[in-house]
Amino acid sequence: MEKIVIITGGSKGLGLGLAKEYHKNGYRVISIARSKIEKLYTVEQYQCDLSNLKEAEATITEIFTHLDKVTTTHLTLINNAGDLGTVNTLENIDPTSISYTIQVNLIAPLALNSLFIKLSKGWSCKKKIINISSGAAVNPYESWTMYCASKAGLDMMTKVVSKEQKEIKNGVKIISLYPGIIDTDMQALARNTPKENFKSVQRFIDFYEDGELSTPKQVAQKIYHLDNTGELKNGRILDIRTV
Repeated sequence: MEKIVIITGGSKGLGLGLAKEYHKNGYRVISIARSKIEKLYTVEQYQCDLSNLKEAEATITEIFTHLDKVTTTHLTLINNAGDLGTVNTLENIDPTSISYTIQVNLIAPLALNSLFIKLSKGWSCKKKIINISSGAAVNPYESWTMYCASKAGLDMMTKVVSKEQKEIKNGVKIISLYPGIIDTDMQALARNTPKENFKSVQRFIDFYEDGELSTPKQVAQKIYHLDNTGELKNGRILDIRTV
């Protein structure tokens, strides 16, 4: 019998932390990311640009051809991949950059969730989608228009899909999580943005200098613990720092 987790952005940051944590606890881990880690032999890795929907669809479809619904007891998709986008006020961001950020942060999870639900229909195992959202979904940050908007969309998608799946026999449970502030490339990008482009930059510099950033490992352990103890109820929007 097999427990399986598919993680987007599983090659670095929180995604890599989650990949290691779930593998350590007996899961078969499958990563979908733009890059591969040559030494990460314990994780199955699929290289994919999630901004390309045809590529994303082909990848998740290919993954399911290698899964066995008879022997699988747990099947989880974690939408972790994300992009802060160009940090600037909206009128200073070109349409191509706007499109890319929304594609990665919102449209790709929508498409992957749709395919995950469709491809696992009829599976009798426990099925779950975990969307890695952000406090930026409810707290507007100047110069983070696309990031805030896409995370708000991710949360609303979670609420709608949870209602759709609730009445279905053995439907997919779906949750959004706010992981807090983590020491990742995204945080480095935020604190290295010129102040004229990002008024709140000093706040993010202070997070780093005051040692307030969690490590990806710490956050991954907390998420796995919440998952394993049944805290992740269908439709829940949860800030993991409050539990």
